[in-house]
Amino acid sequence: MAAEISFSIETARGSRTLSVTYERRGTGEPLLLLHGIGHHWQAWEPVMDILAADRDVVAVDLPGFGASPALPDGVPYDLGTVSTALAAFCAALGIERPHAAGNSLGGLLALELGREKLVRSVTALSPAGFWSQAERRYAFTTLRAMRVGARSMPMPMIERLSRSAAGRTALVSTIYARPGRRSPEAAVAETRALRGATGFHETLAAGIDVLFTDDVRDVPVTIAWGTRDRLLLRRQGLRAKHVIPRARLVRLPGCGHVPMSDDPGLVARVLLDGSA
Repeated sequence: MAAEISFSIETARGSRTLSVTYERRGTGEPLLLLHGIGHHWQAWEPVMDILAADRDVVAVDLPGFGASPALPDGVPYDLGTVSTALAAFCAALGIERPHAAGNSLGGLLALELGREKLVRSVTALSPAGFWSQAERRYAFTTLRAMRVGARSMPMPMIERLSRSAAGRTALVSTIYARPGRRSPEAAVAETRALRGATGFHETLAAGIDVLFTDDVRDVPVTIAWGTRDRLLLRRQGLRAKHVIPRARLVRLPGCGHVPMSDDPGLVARVLLDGSA
């Protein structure tokens, strides 16, 4: 069952208290899982139990997403602030330097934690921050359209669509290569999460000028990209490899932007290998 924890971080406006929701399972070395924009910790549900057999797995709702409240007024959703919040979250749980894995926005955050040497290893699945300006504009336009679509549909319509493979394709095919594999309950829950994400617009605004241009030194890095990613095109993985030359670049055949549901076994193996 998901839990909530509160902790403090220092900001330009002084100390602020944050609360986040998280799910924790398993035993072993700690592995922090970070979802993408508009999503929630349940994005990792297809691989959680596989990982929990060998890792102490902590999947968190980022501030302003899922069940986690928005950041306090005046606290920005920029990369430095959110990574600081994640480090404070881990400290509040008594976790010292976990492995980190993230998808999309979560992958970018995991890489930032690695750059700051706050984690033992990084596995980034289709991480943000390696785009050209045209690719970023395309991704942001697509994300805004997904948000508008989710907010414009009444919940009874979303629930009705979720009951068929064709309906789930209409709801979530932008981020999954195999949307029919999502359960009706998962499709409804993640559409509701996108509708209610209080940090959505602020996070997009903070990402307009974001490019990840620094090498990640002294921390093992794995970068994995789905061959059917329609949101962040897989050529961005080659740019990531150029920026982080020692990174292991992995191809995820047949997977979309959020690959955990498309091929749970493969993604779990990549995460376990990356955090070995």
